[in-house]
Amino acid sequence: MLKDYLPWIIAGLVVLALVIGGLVLTRVVPEVAATRRRRPRPPRDHFRNGDEAPAPLKRAGVVVNPTKYADVPAVRDRITAACLANGWGEPLFYETTVEDPGQGQAAQAVRDGADIVCTLGGDGTVRNVASALVGTETALGILPAGTGNLLARNLDLPVALEAAVAVALTGRNRRIDVGELVIGAAPMDDAPDESGDPETHYFLVMSGVGMDAQIMAGTNENLKAKVGWPAYMVSGLKHLVSPEFRIAVKVDDELEFRRRARMVVIGNCGRLLGGLVLMPNARVDDGQLDTVIASPRGVVGWVPVATRVATRQRKGHPTLDHKTCKEIRVRTDRPVPVQIDGDVIGEASEVSATVRPGCLTVRVSL
Repeated sequence: MLKDYLPWIIAGLVVLALVIGGLVLTRVVPEVAATRRRRPRPPRDHFRNGDEAPAPLKRAGVVVNPTKYADVPAVRDRITAACLANGWGEPLFYETTVEDPGQGQAAQAVRDGADIVCTLGGDGTVRNVASALVGTETALGILPAGTGNLLARNLDLPVALEAAVAVALTGRNRRIDVGELVIGAAPMDDAPDESGDPETHYFLVMSGVGMDAQIMAGTNENLKAKVGWPAYMVSGLKHLVSPEFRIAVKVDDELEFRRRARMVVIGNCGRLLGGLVLMPNARVDDGQLDTVIASPRGVVGWVPVATRVATRQRKGHPTLDHKTCKEIRVRTDRPVPVQIDGDVIGEASEVSATVRPGCLTVRVSL
């Protein structure tokens, strides 16, 4: 009899085991699932960057010429606010001194890890800061604060502070040429050697000997602070009849020629103050220098020169000669004033200029 019911008994035990197993699973699996659900979710950045910390914000190094502002702390606050508004960290500030007008501060900014080095000053500050960046990959940002701001004007950069900061931080890189000027070597054969040891300087806008340097040296600083660039015009009127000097000029591999002149200007770019253009074809990235030799006779002789500057004509008159070159040497019969980007650096009887193509990176507008 028991044998007849044995298959049914075994089937019932199997069903009972399945039921009990199902009950156990329904209690254990939810607990495991619950345990998995209760595990805290990692932050979203964890999936993008792993366990690394967020990347630090970029920082700008700003070399400030403190003589350009009456309230330097207020200007620094404006620059800091502009940097933060453009997604950068707080900038690093360095002030120029009489002993070091910018080159040492720019080098220190690079050592401190600045992603860009900006200038807050005039063309002289720009030149000195750029001297530390020539041949490097560090970009130069220009925050115009001078009277001329000629490089900024030639690059069509904004003059307003906040707009200039925005361009420096978010603009594009542009490689430009730099002029290298060697001052003090052998003068003309019949002149005494008073040039001293050679000195090498960089220029970004223009360098010159003669009347233009006299104009820079003779400009009243108080008047310039009050009226701006027209102060140069006042000084220019005083020096219209500056003495002539004899020059010997060698352009590239051409034969040397001689003449009398009142000034020689060697330019990396051609735009002047007040919308005037001294060198219409000059470009900051054309791999060459442009030179203008002016040799008018007396006050009346400046009329055709001024006319050709105003109309941007350079040919057809002997008092204004235009040369394009990669290298030029000018020797004078006596020491004459020399200026570099508006800064008068003394007198010399010989200067040699050479272009260094595309060796400086400048941040410009998009």
